[in-house]
Amino acid sequence: MNGIITHDPPPASGGGRPGAPLILTEDAGLLDDLLRLCAAAGATPEVHPGVPGPRGSWEAAPLVLVGDDAARRVRGAARRTGVVLVGRDQDDPGVWRRAVEIGADHVLMLPDGEQWLVDRIADVAEGVGRPALTVGVIGGRGGAGASTLACALAVTSAREGLRTLLVDADPLGGGLDVVLGGEAAEGLRWPAFAASRGRVGGGALEESLPELHSLRVLSWDRGDCLAVPPPAVRAVLAAARRGGGTVVVDLPRRVDDGVAEVLAQLDLGLLVVPAELRAVAAAGRVASAVGMVLRDLRVVVRGPYAPGLDDREVSRLLGLPLAGDVPVEPALQRPEGAGRAPGASGRGPLARFCKEFWERALVEGRAV
Repeated sequence: MNGIITHDPPPASGGGRPGAPLILTEDAGLLDDLLRLCAAAGATPEVHPGVPGPRGSWEAAPLVLVGDDAARRVRGAARRTGVVLVGRDQDDPGVWRRAVEIGADHVLMLPDGEQWLVDRIADVAEGVGRPALTVGVIGGRGGAGASTLACALAVTSAREGLRTLLVDADPLGGGLDVVLGGEAAEGLRWPAFAASRGRVGGGALEESLPELHSLRVLSWDRGDCLAVPPPAVRAVLAAARRGGGTVVVDLPRRVDDGVAEVLAQLDLGLLVVPAELRAVAAAGRVASAVGMVLRDLRVVVRGPYAPGLDDREVSRLLGLPLAGDVPVEPALQRPEGAGRAPGASGRGPLARFCKEFWERALVEGRAV
């Protein structure tokens, strides 16, 4: 049995920095379980049998876990949010009365509520704030330039000082680390996360990935692993988003279960379409499949333009809002451009598009 009494978030400690949860209990068995769950969430709690002294961690802790045995000792404490009453007796009718008496905003029974509690403890341990603005980029046909645009968006975001993570969701794309010139960079790739379940720590994920051009990159290695189970995809992308800033995902043109997990966590998608009729026809099929999961899909038209086509006409034919047009970047078409990160110079039409895109998207915020 779990239940919410109010929905107020817990107060942040230390000016919004991560803080240690507070455990109040004298029940040795319950304490062992709560310590185990804190360890699973990567948090080191403070433990007391009752409410700490004046100006102590009762007021400062971002989360207070009150054992049912300690509810009587907590009744006189100052009211605050972020208090969870934890017990074991699923059939105890008095638990709700005790929760109200101490001002708890949640009642949780073990072992049923363990995963919820691990997630909540991990949230406060990581100092979770607003999730990252998450943008997916997908090609309307092969060779549309989606990977180039995804890299350029991520590089531009990082250059603007935002915490940025670039995710390669296309195992057959050759690896975005290669596009950024970092195929030999140290750090984990997708196969290392294939067994992930439940919650992945956002900070641990970020620190484990290669750092290229001031951003973190989750790409593929050159091994035989070509798929990651959907639960692992869900856990990894959720961890990437918890850190705030921006997350850019390079998507394949097929929609399988793993890609559907990614699409469900995107704030918006960009469909890159070369300005030619055959590409528009192919992009229509991609848009139809992606649109079944992603609510906000916009078209980016890539020049040069075929006779009779412009960006607005491509947008009209696809029935999608226009995010803008991206002319061909001449420097990226030359052999000496290999390994040079798209948009890294901050000059040229591609970098200009990316800068203007982020200016609009970040103003729109979660409405994009």
